[in-house]
Amino acid sequence: MILVQNHLLPLSGNKNWVLILTVLLFSACSPKIRPPVIGPKPEKPKVVEQTTKPVSKKFKQANIALLVPFRLNEINLKTATKADVEKAAMAIDFYQGFKLGVDSAAASGQDFKLMVYDTRDDNKKIAALINEGKLSNSHIIVGPVFPDGLKYITNFSVSKNIPVVNPLAASQPQEFNNPNLISIVNNIDLHAGKIGDYISKNYNPATTVVVLINPKMASDEVFAKPLRSYFANAKKDFVFKEYASVFKMETEISKGKQYVVLLSSSDKKFVVPTLDKLMKIKKAGLDISLFGHPDWVRQNYNTDQLQALNTMISSSYRIDYTRPEVNRFIKKYRSAFNFEPGEFAFKGFDIGYYFASLLSKHKEDYLKHLTREQYKGLHNTFKFTHDDALGYFNASLMLLQYKNFALNIVE
Repeated sequence: MILVQNHLLPLSGNKNWVLILTVLLFSACSPKIRPPVIGPKPEKPKVVEQTTKPVSKKFKQANIALLVPFRLNEINLKTATKADVEKAAMAIDFYQGFKLGVDSAAASGQDFKLMVYDTRDDNKKIAALINEGKLSNSHIIVGPVFPDGLKYITNFSVSKNIPVVNPLAASQPQEFNNPNLISIVNNIDLHAGKIGDYISKNYNPATTVVVLINPKMASDEVFAKPLRSYFANAKKDFVFKEYASVFKMETEISKGKQYVVLLSSSDKKFVVPTLDKLMKIKKAGLDISLFGHPDWVRQNYNTDQLQALNTMISSSYRIDYTRPEVNRFIKKYRSAFNFEPGEFAFKGFDIGYYFASLLSKHKEDYLKHLTREQYKGLHNTFKFTHDDALGYFNASLMLLQYKNFALNIVE
């Protein structure tokens, strides 16, 4: 079993990527790939009468459809620059990791047919796939990658009773209303709940003030809203205050209290001066613990400050490069593609391996086992819960703390 994730590495040049794109165009990567030939079709897919029972699909061969936006039509292989091919890097990285995951699961003896389609991030292409019947025999569809495509394919998924995996979008399941949707990335409400639960378990309401620093931009409110809601409905009665900036908080500090500061912003222009000010307040004698925005895992801030403020962030993923499984995956990826795996390669591998393994083990009943079988991957753990109306979503989250100049798992 291999599970991983990594940070995107800079390209060493465009020759390898151009070669990869050429391979994709001619489907020489694997005999299991069936390249799409997509012509112009109507925007709206035909409404199909809902199937009350899943269509029986014999498992001599498990059919997996992967819908990703390679946008190959936008790249001229003869003149492509590094910047041009980087536009397709995410899709290629994810596809290659996904393929390695399915290939690893195929070692069990199950025969897989992996059908890969370039959606070009265009609903017309998805409509063509649906209307031409290219997705109808799928046991599972992975993608589209972006929310608009996932919304568009909902009617088809419900009509044909085919599960659709949302592989990368951190969207709320309510946006799609698809009982067959399987969401991999944790939505922001789960992040807020993870932080709130930790504070409730580890801090004393009698001596703690919980402060939400919220600049109230639309992007900040996305995280602030569930945090605010959590403490409004918490079983423990914490003193909860909200400020637009830490400078306003400073004027109302109660001495002798422990301050838990929640920062809802990931705007570096706001975060950097906020960290500077929190450090000054801490040096003046205030006991502060900071909880940052989940996006901080991809951003760089002053590590000394983050450690001094006991900073924690919630995260859907973390790659531990000391794990033997991680290093085996990296070597396997290099050997297969002569390139370094990026973040999306690790995500692709985990998703490909997990679902292909379920198909191999449980055949047409694999969906019944989704909530029963957890998976510790290379980048994350999959632990699914189920809602009859909204589908399946991964409830596994990590809480990371800045310590010893690294992000370490707290729980």
